[in-house]
Amino acid sequence: MTAVTIELNGVKIADDVEPRQTLADFLRDRCGLTATHLGCEHGACGACTVVMDGQATRSCLSLAVMCDGRAVQTLEGLRTDPVMEMLRHQFHEGHALQCGFCTPGMLIMARDILRRHSRPSVETVRHELSGQICRCTGYANIVKAIVATGQQIASVATSEE
Repeated sequence: MTAVTIELNGVKIADDVEPRQTLADFLRDRCGLTATHLGCEHGACGACTVVMDGQATRSCLSLAVMCDGRAVQTLEGLRTDPVMEMLRHQFHEGHALQCGFCTPGMLIMARDILRRHSRPSVETVRHELSGQICRCTGYANIVKAIVATGQQIASVATSEE
C-alpha cells in the first residue's frame, strides 16, 4: 500500500492505495463517488473523465498513486459550479442525454471545452468531443447544448459589462 493525499472535490483526503489501483476505481470504490463511470477502461470512451489540476483527464488511465498532492474534481464536486449548472440545464432542455451512462464524463468534457473556447462553434465542439463516446444520442443534441451554453455564458458576460 502507498499513502496518498489528494484534494478531492475541495477536501484534502489521505488514504492508502494499492500501487496499481486506478484513480477511477479509487473514486468509485474507496470514495463512493459513482458519477465517475467505467466504460472501456482503456481511455477511449471518456465515461471516466474527471478534472485533475484543472484539466479534463481520463481517470481509468491514471493511477491513484500518481494523484498524490494533486487536485481532483468529479461531477459530484461540480454541483454548484455556475458553468456546470448552465450545462445541466441545456442538456435537460435540449434532450442531450438518453441512457445517461456517458453524461457525467460528457458534462465534464463540455465544461472543459467551454473553459478553453469561450464561444465554440459546432465544428469546434464536434472536434473536441471526438474522444467521448455516446452510444445513444448521435451527439447532435449534445453539441447543441454545449454551443447554447457558450452563447449563454457570452450573453451573461455581456450583460454584466
